[in-house]
Amino acid sequence: MAAEEAGRQHPHVVLFPFLARGHVPAFLRLAGLLHERRPGIAVTLVSTARILDSISLPPTNPPIRLQALPFAPADHGLPPGTDCLADLHVHQFITFFQASESLRPAFEGFVSGIRSPVCIVADAFFGWTADVARAHRAFHAVFLTGGAFGFAVFFSVWEHLPHTLAAGDEFPLPDFPSVVLHRTQIPRYMLAATGSDPWTAFFRRVISLCRKTDAVLVNTVQELESSGLDMLRRTFGVQPWPIGPILAAPTTPSASQDDAIIFRWLDAHPPRSVLYISFGSQNSINADQMTELALGLEASGRPFLWVLRPPLGLDAKDGFKPEWLPAGFEERTAGANRGLLVRGWAPQVRILAHPSTGAFMSHCGWNSILESLCHGVPVIGWPLGAEQFFNAMLVVERGVCVEVARGNMESSVVAMGAVADAVGTVMGETEKGGQMRRKAEVIARAMAAAWEGPRGSSAVSLEGFLGCVETSVPVR
Repeated sequence: MAAEEAGRQHPHVVLFPFLARGHVPAFLRLAGLLHERRPGIAVTLVSTARILDSISLPPTNPPIRLQALPFAPADHGLPPGTDCLADLHVHQFITFFQASESLRPAFEGFVSGIRSPVCIVADAFFGWTADVARAHRAFHAVFLTGGAFGFAVFFSVWEHLPHTLAAGDEFPLPDFPSVVLHRTQIPRYMLAATGSDPWTAFFRRVISLCRKTDAVLVNTVQELESSGLDMLRRTFGVQPWPIGPILAAPTTPSASQDDAIIFRWLDAHPPRSVLYISFGSQNSINADQMTELALGLEASGRPFLWVLRPPLGLDAKDGFKPEWLPAGFEERTAGANRGLLVRGWAPQVRILAHPSTGAFMSHCGWNSILESLCHGVPVIGWPLGAEQFFNAMLVVERGVCVEVARGNMESSVVAMGAVADAVGTVMGETEKGGQMRRKAEVIARAMAAAWEGPRGSSAVSLEGFLGCVETSVPVR
């Protein structure tokens, strides 16, 4: 009996997010949830020193431990100090993915020094941690910070490259034939894949390694993605545990002049009247698309708050230049109190929570999707890369999104009329707009209920996962 009880002790949980800005906050929030459910549990977050230095830890008892791993991007042909995917251009991503595998020896050395039972919860892009777990008798879980459907489709496309086999522009996925994709939903680096290229090799390696995991945690809600979770179960062969929405805490109100301007402007507009526009912290559209979007916003006549980044291919550090917008656009819209342009960064969660915000034009990154739907705000989708195209498919299917454009390549066309029509449909007193708002509110209530009390679906799922870990992890 003593041995059995020892085998059920709380393990030391090692969290290992990928080196990307959108992944770390979800792992930090997961750390906080673990402490809430298992007071006193030991949790260590592992990353590079520069990333660890940049984060703010949630208050927990005992405190979350930090473990820095040595990482030298310059050794792999990358600029010095580029410890995060956000530091790089898209053409450098594959080199960064490959370089991240060099963290394995230091990570394995750290895990081998832990004497208590260990549970490794790693990002899918660190699939090699499953082999480390096996070698050191640790429990292993993959944590997908994105959605179930989006990741299932993303992995399926990498495994099969179905667009290379199709004669036309549309094609089903071999393992999920009910999912039919269009060539415009395939990111440019996937379109260029041949099966023997470095991108394909990396992702097929990731998928193969992830199939060695003991469990899959997903930042989603059962009520939103039941079919996507079933697809993930078929992909990995293990039960996925939906534990979302896991989002970073909203930023505290700032005394900065920029924030004050934003919220004074929002306060001056009626409820649900403002369109919020942001393409994320790493994405942008091309210069021609930016012009058409601006003209479409002006033609719509709706108030908008637009977070601007330089057009695709230009360095965000150089700032935003007026010539990237139609002549007089900012002055006209500001003078009519119909437009507010924010350069660089904005407090997105607080903007989405504001009563004046009525819709979100988004690149459909998963964090943005969750943040929007948590506040009952419907989406105007403009997916740009990665699994964003598939996230957009999901929310369009759920009736809370209209897709206005797709991609940011020079061949990706958007017209001002399409922008104006989409904005009018979603934000106007149209039948479809009303339906979208009602459906978004239903999803918002389901997301809130997922963590309400011990019977919420995500609370039950996390408890089920922890029970699985505690009965499976061996004493070391």
